[in-house]
Amino acid sequence: MITQLSDRARLLWIGIPSLLIIAVLVAMFFLNHEPDRFNPIARATLHAQEHGHQVVTGYTTTSTMIEVVDVLLHKRGGYMSNDIMPPWVFLDNIPNWEFGALTQIRDLARAMRNDFSRSQTQSTEDPDLSEADPMFHYDHARWIPPDTEGRYKKAALALERYLTRLSSPQDADAQFFARADNLTDWLSIVEKRLGSLSQRLSASVGQARLNTDLSGESEARQSTDSPDVIEVKTPWTEIDDVFYEARGTAWTLVHFLHAMEVDFEDVLRKKNALVSFRQIIRELEATQEPLRAPMVLNGSQFGLFANHSLIMANYIARANAAIIDLRQLLQEG
Repeated sequence: MITQLSDRARLLWIGIPSLLIIAVLVAMFFLNHEPDRFNPIARATLHAQEHGHQVVTGYTTTSTMIEVVDVLLHKRGGYMSNDIMPPWVFLDNIPNWEFGALTQIRDLARAMRNDFSRSQTQSTEDPDLSEADPMFHYDHARWIPPDTEGRYKKAALALERYLTRLSSPQDADAQFFARADNLTDWLSIVEKRLGSLSQRLSASVGQARLNTDLSGESEARQSTDSPDVIEVKTPWTEIDDVFYEARGTAWTLVHFLHAMEVDFEDVLRKKNALVSFRQIIRELEATQEPLRAPMVLNGSQFGLFANHSLIMANYIARANAAIIDLRQLLQEG
């Protein structure tokens, strides 16, 4: 009898932890899923119909931003960056994807507050955008109250109020100015984000880079001296983090750019820049191809195995180069 009890106890001690481990692994596999893309134009039209809004200039961009925030918060597994319980705490790919998406949301919210909604530098800020912008900059990993999700939901509600006022013919205070200079200013921010990501992705294999920080200006100075040659290499534990941050950034930009193609169509046609704009979208869409390997591979440049970071860096760099050309067209075209 004692032997039978000890055998059962041993089975419980082994079986229950094993089942818990298996359950956590299955949950991790299920939750490690990037959200699907949606059609910004179709969603904006549906949003206008559901709320009785009129689709005006800026409506598609604003409604797309609201939709992206909704996806960020309510995708499979919800918002994961601030989760501290298993299995969410063991996941890092999707939280890095979320950070890439959130960075673009923050940049666009700031651009809408400072540029898109204002006719000139001396004009008054829109009150709803002034409320939404700082809420998106709330700590993305905070789990103690006030929680991160609550702040982002309040920011989305502020955007919704702005959108309602924007579509109302009786409210002339809420505006969205689709001008070439506004678009150029926002693209300059995107250009810097993509340039940084491209460098970080390329550093997956390690390389020696010449210091060009002060190139082009003989009298330029910097705070402290830097070596002439800099060894740059992403730690192997961060390679997949940078990769998924780039995926989240590109996913969000694809939606924002599709929406802006509608709102800025007249400006882009006048500058003969519509094809260049679409080429940026095409390059970023290429980054969203399914990852068919079980992990992010980090082979050498010309080695036997693939290097997913370098492939991602290639598309990001090409999109960034297209943005540089587009900005020049918008300024001089």
